[in-house]
Amino acid sequence: MPNWQPRNTKRARSLRREATPAERALWEHLSRSQLGAKFSRQMPVGPYFADFLCRELKLLIELDGHSHDVAPERDVTRDQWMAENGYTVMRFTNAEAKDNIEGVVQAISAKIEDLRKT
Repeated sequence: MPNWQPRNTKRARSLRREATPAERALWEHLSRSQLGAKFSRQMPVGPYFADFLCRELKLLIELDGHSHDVAPERDVTRDQWMAENGYTVMRFTNAEAKDNIEGVVQAISAKIEDLRKT
């Protein structure tokens, strides 16, 4: 029998309310299935929270700010857990999302197409 654990929805709501400007800008492009895939914000995935998650394709989009520069080993551990559990992780910096949102959106769109082919 699987070991069921309740979701930490309180924490997820808090993360959504406290979204960075970069996360808000990217959400404008990911919401309402605009790229042909349904994304959710700040979703629990195992012991982590994904900035954006497409459950169907097991695709996580992460926007990294200053905290990721301070402890990059956390991202390595997290990405390894995600890969072991069948998730694809795409990482962009907040600066990329702010300065080149169209490029970020195009890269995500291309990854969605690629994952649909496999």
